[in-house]
Amino acid sequence: MKPRDRIKLILQHREADRIPIHDSPWGATIDRWRAEGLPSGVSPADYFGYEIAVFSADTSPRFPPEVLYENEEYIVERNSFGGIRKNHRDYSTTPMIIDYPCKSREDWEKIKPRLKADDYRVDWVTGLLSFHREYSRGRFIMYGAAVGYDKIQNYVASERLLKAIIREPDWVIDMYWTDAKLVMEMCERMMRGGFKFDGAFLYCDLGYRAGLFFSPKHFEEQLHPVFKELCRFFHSYGMYVFLHCCGRVKDLIPYFIEEGIDCLQPLEVKAGMDLVELKEKYGDKITLMGGIDVRLMALDDPRPIEEEIKRKIPVAKENGGYIYHSDHSIPKNVSFQNYKRVIELVKKYGRYE
Repeated sequence: MKPRDRIKLILQHREADRIPIHDSPWGATIDRWRAEGLPSGVSPADYFGYEIAVFSADTSPRFPPEVLYENEEYIVERNSFGGIRKNHRDYSTTPMIIDYPCKSREDWEKIKPRLKADDYRVDWVTGLLSFHREYSRGRFIMYGAAVGYDKIQNYVASERLLKAIIREPDWVIDMYWTDAKLVMEMCERMMRGGFKFDGAFLYCDLGYRAGLFFSPKHFEEQLHPVFKELCRFFHSYGMYVFLHCCGRVKDLIPYFIEEGIDCLQPLEVKAGMDLVELKEKYGDKITLMGGIDVRLMALDDPRPIEEEIKRKIPVAKENGGYIYHSDHSIPKNVSFQNYKRVIELVKKYGRYE
């Protein structure tokens, strides 16, 4: 069965031959795996048979990237949003945020004219070649885009943005909608240029380990209508909508379902997003993707990760509606051998009889 057909069956809450498999190893993780046996020139996606391919447009203000400082360990750069970030040279961690481009609405109004759709935001040559390759292999093709609160954090410091959600809601709503319109317009341009999408993968972290960044009330008033329109737009093209949303976001799941989100990912275990509990409560209304504790993959003892997979996947896969993914992404403390065993276990317990 081709990945595209398998994933569509699962999204329709029907059983396939097995659950689909996808994951997100860090670049530094891939470097480690190369030294431990991942064949040269073969991507983890090809080696492990990941079933989703994502293609994106540049929806930033497109400021020229600039390296401001570097030494043997760190690199400090101004990015395409105009923000300054410090990272390890191997980009193996979440970067330290040094500065933001928007301190006020006036700063936003200066950047806003840069957020217009045009064909230069797409890598047509490499992107289209890769698309045709992945499409011909039967992978599930997705349009990827950061949106909403998480995207706007590229412009406004988190503390400043959270205050604005309460004190300057009109500004926040304007930022959400300006970005969302660009995201939708660029998807249309890519489709007119030859891309065919089975779905949209939207990225918007809305919580941390203990709960939400802001109240469900503020989500309902400000971001909920934007997500509704994004879902309406993508569904109008026959595309499924996946939402990557880290943290403890249980209180928002009813909103996601109402908006038309088809699949929620990654279900962070350390944030209390228990796959079995969510399957029992929402499994007939939304597809779940993730929920397998990546911390257990790094242990020398293989038993905890097998227990995790054995306990969760048989429940999650019932009547479709589950796609394997780690509960976040694969960090570089997970060895190649350990990860190979994870995928073997996923295939073992993810088969439909």
